[in-house]
Amino acid sequence: MSSTEKKSVPIVPIVTMIILFAMISFVTNLAAPIGVIWKNQPELEGSNFLGMLGNMMNFLAYLFMGIPAGKLLTKIGYKKTALVAIAVGFFGVFIQFLSGIVGVGAELFTLPLNFYVYLLGAFVAGFSVCMLNTVVNPMLNLLGGGGNKGNQLIQTGGTFNSLAGTLTPMFVGALIGQITVKTAITDVNPVLFIAMGVFAFAFIALSFVKIEDPETSKKGANVTFEHSPWAFRHFVLGAVGIFVYVGIEIGIPGTLNFFLSDVTDKGAGLDPAKASSIGGFVAGTYWFLMMIGRFVGASIANKVSSKMMLTAASGLGIVLVLAAMFLPKTIMTAMPVFTGSSFAMTEVPIGALLLVLCGLCTSIMWGGIFNLAVEGLGKYTAAASGIFMMMVVGGGVLPLIQNKVADLSTYMTSYWVIIIGLAFLLYYALIGSKNVNKDIPVD
Repeated sequence: MSSTEKKSVPIVPIVTMIILFAMISFVTNLAAPIGVIWKNQPELEGSNFLGMLGNMMNFLAYLFMGIPAGKLLTKIGYKKTALVAIAVGFFGVFIQFLSGIVGVGAELFTLPLNFYVYLLGAFVAGFSVCMLNTVVNPMLNLLGGGGNKGNQLIQTGGTFNSLAGTLTPMFVGALIGQITVKTAITDVNPVLFIAMGVFAFAFIALSFVKIEDPETSKKGANVTFEHSPWAFRHFVLGAVGIFVYVGIEIGIPGTLNFFLSDVTDKGAGLDPAKASSIGGFVAGTYWFLMMIGRFVGASIANKVSSKMMLTAASGLGIVLVLAAMFLPKTIMTAMPVFTGSSFAMTEVPIGALLLVLCGLCTSIMWGGIFNLAVEGLGKYTAAASGIFMMMVVGGGVLPLIQNKVADLSTYMTSYWVIIIGLAFLLYYALIGSKNVNKDIPVD
């Protein structure tokens, strides 16, 4: 093919997919700061458990949509699946917007009726995020033509995903300011309008773009599957590892945001006029460090094994969380907090700084667990990927458990849930990741 015949770079679909990659993180990380507003509503009586329910509903959708999303992708293709996901995402955010105006003042089982509307919206948005996760990675690879360029686009998308995770809690915190019992859920409407606008733009842009699906393997239909990924012990433990990891990744900054934003004696004891915004900025800095960690992890992945990286990350995570738990919250330290455009020194309990540093640890865990769990699966790898998507539900379950513990005791005591999870990942890296089922044919 001559240089004049070479296809031009599909800028519009690439940009659209990168925006969607960012939207995955934006919608996911919207739940925690909105949860702070809900928990401060008088009807919820400051319950951290109820405040984290929106996050739970978002991740619960993965349990129901993980495998169907993969089947939908096979049946209608990448572009149509992405369009369905975008439409569902718009609808999910719209339902959350309706929670501020529908059923206000009414109660159902002692809780505000509009709180249930919000939970429904979070659940529907979770369907969208699950489908987008199924589409975006392979689509970016396709648009890049595979190989190094495809991988480069995926890494670029991942960077914007982390950036959105960094900015979301900061954006909500800066927009809402100090959250009190007088703060209404409608105060977050501008953020929801922006989210719906991005979904609408992405849908329109993608509708006018031609995207070819990758060729389906002709021999795939003739492959016989005598077993399933569940027959491999290291995969089963790896699936549990993904469940635990996503719960750790979400639980650390989510609960930290609650801790810093809480102006009661149970909280961090920060200035009530600044607590909510500081909580959002500190949580956002955690995601910023995850972005940095992903850059570093990518640069050393060809020299350091997944087993070693996961061992070091989980081990260091345990040390950092234990130190954060046992150091008194009265010990304050100046922490460089990323405010979206620059860093500003902010006084926070030293435990908050240590928990934020955990972002460097969690940044490389997903890839390490995935690589170790699918090692030696052969023809069962595709089925394993669908199961992994289901196990992302851990991002809703573990933070919910953690915040129930926080309700019953203290915020820092709840981090024992994180310690147990990190201990399991350390076990998996050292022992559980070994393939002991090599006798099962995988060709």
